[in-house]
Amino acid sequence: MATLPEGALMQRAAAGLAYAVSDFLGGGYGRRVLLLVGSGDNGGDALYAGALLARRGAQVQAFLLSREKTHEPGLRAFTAAGGRTIVSVHACDPEVVVDAIVGIGGRPGLKPEAAEVVERLRRFPFVAVDVPSGVDVDTGRLDGPHVTAEVTVTFGTHKVAHLVEPAASAAGAVHLVDIGLDLPEAAVTSLQPPDVARLLPVPDPAGHKYTRGVVGVRAGSKQYSGAAVLCVAGAASGLAGMVRYQGEAADLVRSAHPDVVVDAGRVQAWVVGSGGGADAAAALRFSLEDGVPVVADADALTHIDGPQEVPILLTPHAGELARMLDVERSEVEKDRLRFAREAAERFAAVVLLKGRHTLVAAPDGHVAVTTTGTPWLATAGSGDVLAGLCGSLLAAGLSAYDAGSVGSWIHGAAATHAGSGGPITARDVARAVPAVCRSLLDLV
Repeated sequence: MATLPEGALMQRAAAGLAYAVSDFLGGGYGRRVLLLVGSGDNGGDALYAGALLARRGAQVQAFLLSREKTHEPGLRAFTAAGGRTIVSVHACDPEVVVDAIVGIGGRPGLKPEAAEVVERLRRFPFVAVDVPSGVDVDTGRLDGPHVTAEVTVTFGTHKVAHLVEPAASAAGAVHLVDIGLDLPEAAVTSLQPPDVARLLPVPDPAGHKYTRGVVGVRAGSKQYSGAAVLCVAGAASGLAGMVRYQGEAADLVRSAHPDVVVDAGRVQAWVVGSGGGADAAAALRFSLEDGVPVVADADALTHIDGPQEVPILLTPHAGELARMLDVERSEVEKDRLRFAREAAERFAAVVLLKGRHTLVAAPDGHVAVTTTGTPWLATAGSGDVLAGLCGSLLAAGLSAYDAGSVGSWIHGAAATHAGSGGPITARDVARAVPAVCRSLLDLV
């Protein structure tokens, strides 16, 4: 970066932003664009992008929220290219509003003047520069008025607010522009297909079903017998060499999965709690006594009261995590990153907090965010499949953190594959796992 000419990064950012706005509009010539320009480099990016759009024939106006702090070189370039500044947005009728009010250094919530402007323009689509103004960039929280964008154009790398809910929903579709930044290792990451492909457990040519890992499932009960079938479906999706089942739903499991061993025996990981009901406490205790890694789901989570002596992956949704931490569910939903990390530290466990963007938090503070999936995945039994899938990856030798990260990614991708944009069931998701894995292995 030190060898780049002054202003080169801003010019790259502006070019990427102008391209994204043109792409959003389906062209540039004759299009009506309004820039909301705040102070500093974020506003400069928008002004230079506005200049590029104006040269391509767009009608570009800029409303300056802080004239005395406006990026002056950007403003000169903008007006020289034919862009116009305006003193009011009341009569504006843009096809798109470019939000450059505040950037990654801004505080959560918009100031009253900015909030009023955004509210007046809310009926128009927004393209945000770097992050939607008003969101908490580093936590994903929403505290006060903020922009909700159709598209966010960001530079160099994704920020936490692009990945973590609820701010991620305000960002819309995120368009990443590579401007040549030298980036440090991040504590919050999001796996991409090549990352998942490298972590997939691939059988050794000389291996057999036992060397590939045996996953044990203690799930289901008389009341929730179907949960056992679905949890086993996730575990038996092909990523481990064998599945053993112990529980109240043995006959159903045998019928649905004739390849599953319904018997006691050694395993390399246990999955417990899915539909476990009153049996979950004993199932968890017996599994922990085995001394192998454990996935604790659903009813088993109620009986986790502190650190365990084996590696453990906890898979709560927001309500379950709230009960574990003795807080309100609404608090967890507002600050998912904070509470996932807090639980990981308190229980010395990897915590997989399910949601639109699932978080997998390690006790050391590292978090992987899963962005695959579809709203149709919010269906009964999908969490049971996820628990079984993660258990198979644990048994195959992945760490609890990698098993949760890879498992949730594949689970979301399988849902997308199975549904093709429409409804799915939990069993559809389990059946789609092998196809997703095959497509990943093509990347290696």
